[in-house]
Amino acid sequence: MTPYAEKIAAALERLENATDVNDRLEEVIRPLLELLEEVTGLPSTSFTVIDEVGQVQTVVYARNSGGLSIPEGLSVPWQDTLCRRAILEGKRYTRDVAGCWGDSAAARELGLKTYLSEPIRLIDDGLYGTLCAASDESVEVSDKARGYLVLFAQLIARHIESERLLHLLASENRILVQHANTDPLTGIANRRALLQGLKVRLGKAAALGRPLYVAFIDLDGFKAINDRFGHDAGDRFLIEMAHRLVDGCRPEDLVARYGGDEFVVVHLADEATDIELDDFKQALERLTIGEFRACDDVIDYPGASVGVVAASPEDHDVETILQLCDAAMYERKQARRIGRP
Repeated sequence: MTPYAEKIAAALERLENATDVNDRLEEVIRPLLELLEEVTGLPSTSFTVIDEVGQVQTVVYARNSGGLSIPEGLSVPWQDTLCRRAILEGKRYTRDVAGCWGDSAAARELGLKTYLSEPIRLIDDGLYGTLCAASDESVEVSDKARGYLVLFAQLIARHIESERLLHLLASENRILVQHANTDPLTGIANRRALLQGLKVRLGKAAALGRPLYVAFIDLDGFKAINDRFGHDAGDRFLIEMAHRLVDGCRPEDLVARYGGDEFVVVHLADEATDIELDDFKQALERLTIGEFRACDDVIDYPGASVGVVAASPEDHDVETILQLCDAAMYERKQARRIGRP
């Protein structure tokens, strides 16, 4: 393989491997502009983007190795560009710009004599931009070299489409993950997110040597609320309760709906603002007491039963911790039934 062919092969390999959404388009374009100069013999090569709505063509990346200089960032009215004329007339190459497009002010200002252009078209969005090569001298460009220009333009188009697709897939995946971890009624973390988040916080608590408080909250009397006010009001009550818990806790606390009328709050103690376990429980109980607007009704709620444990990552796994919390909550529920504070 000749050195010339090796460069083309290397550029193609780079394009083939440039599928990571973090790859910049520039890393793909600049080597191609250098190759385009070599295969065409034209000292000025450029990649442009076309705004058909704003009717502007902008030079995004350019390579200038001779007397002709086409600067990056140059924006010109699309109506007067040689690229537009080349597309409309189907004349992608000329070594006599003045003879073909003598009325072009841009061509006269730049002193163009040879011009080579290929549109970059995307499957869904149509015309995206152009890949161009030019000279202030009359240069013969072979059919083979012009074939490379077409190939490079197609490769750039496929790369842009691939990158857009990967961005779209990443965005859709983030949405799916969010939905998978979000309770559809209240909008807070669901049980799946709780199990994952609790496991992470257990590891963090062990690393920092801090206690991890886990509270299990059961909304006593929720069935009676549904029976009296209706299921829509019951749902609204759950939403309002979730919001009140989130607003009353720290941003870094994990507040989740465990299921039905049960919520869980996970609190990693902060050395600077540490609170005692019982104080944490009482604070959560106070958050659940009061008036809650549910549709057209106002529910005066006496409060939930809250069970809290200080989790130890050395002694408990996630499921065991939640079982201990549930047991503590049930004990608190029984105490409230007999009127014990």
